[in-house]
Amino acid sequence: MTWHSGRQAGGKTILVTGANAGIGYFAAEQLAANGATVVLGCRDTAKGDLAVRAIRARVPGARLRCVRLDLADLPSLPATVDALGAESLNAVVLNAGVLLSGPDRRVSAQGHELMFATNHLGHFALVAHLAPILAATANSRVITVGSFAARSERLDLTDLQSEHDYRPKRSYGRSKLAQMLFGFELDRRLRTHAAGTASIVVHPGGALDSLTLSRPPVFVRTTAQRLRRLPASVVLHGKHAAAEAIARAVLDTEITGGQLWGPRFFGLRGQPHREAPHTHMTDLDTAAGLWAASTALTGVDPLVRPTMMRPASTPQCPESS
Repeated sequence: MTWHSGRQAGGKTILVTGANAGIGYFAAEQLAANGATVVLGCRDTAKGDLAVRAIRARVPGARLRCVRLDLADLPSLPATVDALGAESLNAVVLNAGVLLSGPDRRVSAQGHELMFATNHLGHFALVAHLAPILAATANSRVITVGSFAARSERLDLTDLQSEHDYRPKRSYGRSKLAQMLFGFELDRRLRTHAAGTASIVVHPGGALDSLTLSRPPVFVRTTAQRLRRLPASVVLHGKHAAAEAIARAVLDTEITGGQLWGPRFFGLRGQPHREAPHTHMTDLDTAAGLWAASTALTGVDPLVRPTMMRPASTPQCPESS
């Protein structure tokens, strides 16, 4: 299969979570460059506005909007979906994530371990609230952004939130594995229901700030940073390159539900290609247990119309010219 990018996403609306920085920012920029209307879902609306300005500086005429999105605050999600004001949504990119390094376990407002709450539970619930809009859009897609770190982790269904044994790196890897398990299980369930939405999983490989192109004022790489990490470019890449797998999963019509895409070379760098997922990422029993637990913890199911209480309003990013 030969892939050609270009302004082929005209008329499409795509929501990217965590689009104000890192891989999410570059995914939004690349999708906007392909002609899509991109909605940046950002917890910090001021940072979201800076990202909008940065993209418009590189993509003249880019069609961009920003909505406040706090994945760790589950009751706020219905208002975020309302703020989209969209009758159709061609794709949602589940990219936002948090990686904590401190030794102390932190929790969300609802008492969930913060990495699991943000990286998995929030996205699980967001898809549930977006389900009617996705279902109303022909050939819509859910793109779940996993992590290379998920390869070496295994999910413990008896301790999903690391209440008994909290180790930051392991908890992060397990939260990303939970995302990937959800992405594959979502596609299986959508197929069972003969739904028109496809669920695709991607991972960015090894992405470093020091190998990432500058995008002021969002991110500026110094010459010293680039030179120090130049040897790493043999096996790793920048976040702009990592985002290519996301853009392709959104736009390439030959990619179908249930597939996994990541960097070509050792899963760490290079052009995106299709990979075979590791068996623990698609285990049916683990996925079913995770789905049931996620439904109980969030109060919603992506295949059942949600009935959670809706907050009054969710602010949007300031308008930028």
